[in-house]
Amino acid sequence: MTDESTFVQHESCPSCGSSDNLARYSDGHAVCFSGGCNHYEHGKGQMGQPAQQRKPARSLEMTGTTAAISDRRISLSTCKRYGVTVEYGTDGKITKHHYPYHDKDTGTATGTKVRIVDNKSFYATGGFDNAGLFGQQAFKGGGKYITVTEGEADAMAVNEMFDGKWPAVSIRSGAAGAAKDIKASLEWLETFENVVICFDNDKAGQEAAKSVLDLFTPNKAKNVTLPMKDAGDMLRDNKVQAFVKEWWNAKTYQPDGIVRGSDTWEMIIEQSDVKSIPYPWACLNELTHGFRPKELVTITSGSGMGKSQIVRELEHYLLGASEDNIGILALEEDIPKTALGIMSIEANKQLHLDKTVTQEEKKGYWDQTMGSGRIFMFDHWGSTSEDNLLGRIRYMAKGLDCKWIILDHLSIVVSDQDNGDERKAIDSIMTNLRKLVQETGVGLFLVSHLRRPSGSKAHEDGGKISLGELRGSASIAQLSDIVIGLERDQQHADPETRNTTCVRVLKNRFVGLTGPACYLYYDKESGRMIETSCPTGDEAEF
Repeated sequence: MTDESTFVQHESCPSCGSSDNLARYSDGHAVCFSGGCNHYEHGKGQMGQPAQQRKPARSLEMTGTTAAISDRRISLSTCKRYGVTVEYGTDGKITKHHYPYHDKDTGTATGTKVRIVDNKSFYATGGFDNAGLFGQQAFKGGGKYITVTEGEADAMAVNEMFDGKWPAVSIRSGAAGAAKDIKASLEWLETFENVVICFDNDKAGQEAAKSVLDLFTPNKAKNVTLPMKDAGDMLRDNKVQAFVKEWWNAKTYQPDGIVRGSDTWEMIIEQSDVKSIPYPWACLNELTHGFRPKELVTITSGSGMGKSQIVRELEHYLLGASEDNIGILALEEDIPKTALGIMSIEANKQLHLDKTVTQEEKKGYWDQTMGSGRIFMFDHWGSTSEDNLLGRIRYMAKGLDCKWIILDHLSIVVSDQDNGDERKAIDSIMTNLRKLVQETGVGLFLVSHLRRPSGSKAHEDGGKISLGELRGSASIAQLSDIVIGLERDQQHADPETRNTTCVRVLKNRFVGLTGPACYLYYDKESGRMIETSCPTGDEAEF
């Protein structure tokens, strides 16, 4: 370090992981002032000690006077309790704070963190090998409450705001070393009935809080989220009442995923208010009671069984049955074909085949469907990777307010990323789709393929579908709320049977009922799937 060197900025420390305790100086050298670290880096022209190496700790420095820190609203009595001293400059202003750390076993002062007021930097003196938390020596073990903060001044501020009623201590190494510091004094902290974690209200502080809450006996730890950065700022700005309110309102920590039964009433009311939308075919509704937000519905069949046509019927139906926006990811066809297919449902005729339809008529069908402004489609060519697809679905849900999303079909996504492991790829996609449904609240319709049955009638020949025949992974069945299978004998001699699809409910989490639900006849003139009765062909088997 040169005599002319001046402080420039705080940085993260590569040794202890502290986010801001490494002080960088104008000549390039740097020192970490996190307690017990003393990481040192040479500046330009400095010789001897290699960079990235710790320098010897300074001898214990505990000078100065015990006095109030008036600019932080910390009283003389609080400074005496914690053993904090200050140094004054020639102008009578405080230039340094000395925060002592004590041996956990003997109570002897072993190290200090010295704060330089002007540039808000720190350096450490003495040793910290067996040091407890800051302030630990001032309080006996046991009691109703103890608060743990991220900084020494914050601990003193908490004690000040409670008039010394409740103990408050601080970790010594900042957010990065929080878990290590807590573990070292965990036995002592566990003697208190309640441990209140009051770290900084920033990303690093809240992540550090999460890292320590699981360390304590269940129902012991609480976490405070402050309206300002830290407790010290709240005391300085005289927000004592606001701090005390947040402190008392801190909820007992529960690990993620654990919900107390007494907290579920609002969830139940919210769910009971969700309205089901019926399917376009009445018999299917008898088994399913319609479909709902936050449900993942999988539609599956063999090849060429009419999955996409059924999906188009659903897309068109949603336009009339709700006022919601609809997202469509049709991965086997381009956008004009998808749009024309939905318009054909509206027209009750196959517009791509019927050359008698005028442009004016076609525009009217467009106005009623695509021109409504409620349908959003994904131009997917060359971009069907899992991450890309999930990002588009999330945007449709959150950015475009789509309440219903149709993904046709899963195998396209899998083929783009399976790397020879289809099961693993499907597991990943299904897990993330399930998370998206829960996160966004959308209702998701997913088209999936079947694997070829072994030793039994093919699905294209009218073979019955089971959940075990879903292609690639059991996760499709496990993570879907409803699974609907489509069965049809494409080669049957009877034309009625040949064009009739049996809609079979394979899984039904909402009601529990499964089995054949209805029969849909494909009318080649209109291109529509029309509810009908069981076909009467001589060899009809459904």
